[in-house]
Amino acid sequence: MSPTRSKSDQPTKTAARQPARVVFVGGGPGDPGLMTVRAVECLAAADTVVIDQVSREEVVARHCREGVEVVDAGHGDHGQPLTHAMRAKLVVKAAKAAPGGLVVRLMDGDPATFNGLAEEALALHKAGIRFDVVPGVSAVSAVPAYAGIPLTSSTSQAVHVVSANDRKVDWSASVSDHVTVVLLGAPADLGEALGKLLAAGRSGDTPVALTERGTTIRQVTRSTTLGEVGAVMSDVEFPALAVVGSTVALRDQLSWFETKPLFGWNILVPRTKEQSGSTIARLASYGATAEVVPTISVEPPRTPQQMERAIKGLVTGRYEWIGFTSVNAVRAVREKFEEFGLDARAFAGLKIAAVGGVTAGALREWGLEPDLVPSGEQSARGLLDVWPPFDEVLDPINRVFLPRADIATDTLVAGLQATGWEVDDVTAYRTVRAAPPPAPVREAIKGGQFDAVVFTSSSTVRNLVGIAGKPHPSTVIACIGPATAKTAEEHGLRVDVLAPEASADSLVDALADYGLGLAAAAAEAGEPVVRPSAKKAASRRRAR
Repeated sequence: MSPTRSKSDQPTKTAARQPARVVFVGGGPGDPGLMTVRAVECLAAADTVVIDQVSREEVVARHCREGVEVVDAGHGDHGQPLTHAMRAKLVVKAAKAAPGGLVVRLMDGDPATFNGLAEEALALHKAGIRFDVVPGVSAVSAVPAYAGIPLTSSTSQAVHVVSANDRKVDWSASVSDHVTVVLLGAPADLGEALGKLLAAGRSGDTPVALTERGTTIRQVTRSTTLGEVGAVMSDVEFPALAVVGSTVALRDQLSWFETKPLFGWNILVPRTKEQSGSTIARLASYGATAEVVPTISVEPPRTPQQMERAIKGLVTGRYEWIGFTSVNAVRAVREKFEEFGLDARAFAGLKIAAVGGVTAGALREWGLEPDLVPSGEQSARGLLDVWPPFDEVLDPINRVFLPRADIATDTLVAGLQATGWEVDDVTAYRTVRAAPPPAPVREAIKGGQFDAVVFTSSSTVRNLVGIAGKPHPSTVIACIGPATAKTAEEHGLRVDVLAPEASADSLVDALADYGLGLAAAAAEAGEPVVRPSAKKAASRRRAR
């Protein structure tokens, strides 16, 4: 007979689930790369994210799971800024509304620096709600660093950090030339605080730097003096930070971020979003923003039988070689393999060719090492130049499998056949012209609002012109290789940049070199660097 429990021994049930745990997370000053690993982990696990004064929707979209609830703690229903007390109530309310979950309170910069952490954490403590703190990179140090301004030097070793809206500051403590003052706040508060510092006795000749949207690729820094700063304050936009002190003068020699080759450029990338991630990241490393306009969509062939027969022939030993001319071809074959329950072992004994480094990289991700990759021109012509002719003695099989797009040229097929190979030219996927972009994007393309466009294939040229029109004559045209450049010229575009090798990375690097050349030419002429979209250049489009 099993023992029974008395009522006192029975497990008790909690009347209600505990409120969510809250994590105060430092979102950094703006550059997504400055977010900590722990911050990213917390965002990925969040059920609710409470954002701060600076818009963080992009951070939420990048790091949070789909369906996460986003609460705006920066402004009220009518657009008015919320006080610390109001934000504290909002965070407590969010925690109680998500029992057992995780609420991330995403704060600008570092939670402990001018962000109201004390008020909000005390409110949580009073409500009996658990919380953690994940420190972040503070704008106090990061923004001046990105502006090329060290906060200390051998002659200025004290730093005073001040909230510009603090009405109780003793400004006389910051008038010494040996003190660097960092001011944070809304532009109106910054202007008032700088005026008080001047009135307290700080020299009017003291250098001042005003940085807007610090650490982002839209950063702008203005250099002036304390006596003249009032004349520029009306143009300053939030978020902004001011640095006052002798170290500001070092910016002329130490500016590294705003002097990047493509800083501030707006680049058009006519590719699918799935293919453009690495290109966008590389453009950002040179200081540029990128806008993706899909010009094609990749779809399966209308009839799959030809592809299915070729895959079966590959497994049964029908081919000596398989040649991949694009990442899409690798993806199409891999999808068929998975559909048939095959894996990379089916390539045993088969020789593999890749048109270039990007395609070879896609093969390596699959666990396949290509036997043939052109070292020179990475195109169908370049691959043909290095492909060995058929040899009856050395090659037991004379057949090649080429999984390609429906619109691929005949260069490779004809060349292989001329050297003795039998070729199964198989449509592995179709490239379909994408729908036209929204009207504002089309107008931006034709109106010269983009500084450059990077073309990675002939089809991107044809399709962009077809769905959006020709880029403005002032727009820099960059092409991945000779074939793409020829297509661009056939469509009336002047090619300014040609990648030395057929890869997206090489194309972006070549565009950056072009940007450096423009900067060098401007410096030699004693003129400021002007982005292509800001120039009223004569048409560079060839007359047809």
